[in-house]
Amino acid sequence: MQKRLYFCAVLLLTCIAASTTLATGCARQSSATQTEYIVKKVIDGDTIELSDGSRVRYIGIDTPEVRKREGAGWKYAPEPYALKAKAINSELVAGRKVKLEFDREKQDKYSRLLAYVYVDGKMVNAELLRQGCASVYMIPPNTKHLALLAAAQEEAKRAKRGIWQQ
Repeated sequence: MQKRLYFCAVLLLTCIAASTTLATGCARQSSATQTEYIVKKVIDGDTIELSDGSRVRYIGIDTPEVRKREGAGWKYAPEPYALKAKAINSELVAGRKVKLEFDREKQDKYSRLLAYVYVDGKMVNAELLRQGCASVYMIPPNTKHLALLAAAQEEAKRAKRGIWQQ
């Protein structure tokens, strides 16, 4: 009987220690996956730089390019609507606090974060589509908000906004 009581006490203490370790680990994990940042710089219509130096590529959209690769460097050669997309992106996020929502893949091959970006609860990715500054560009497996983004693009097409004016 005493052995059984001793075993139960050890088991109980082990469970308590394990749950404390798990709770501490979860708390550490949630602070490590912080999702609110300040936007330091707008690179173009679908890429931003955060105050911590990370670059973020918006998931699910593609905007006209401001620069094109030439040899080992980049040349300023804005495509039609590229400057408009960058300007609207700047209006929405420059210097502001944004929240990032990640999908299945968190980084691309260029080490940029891949995210749905929110400001004041509004998804910037979808807003750029609504305003006709972007087109839907989904790369699996990051397809969580495909339906929402496709609907935003359709709205811009119907209203003949931005890149959909022709």
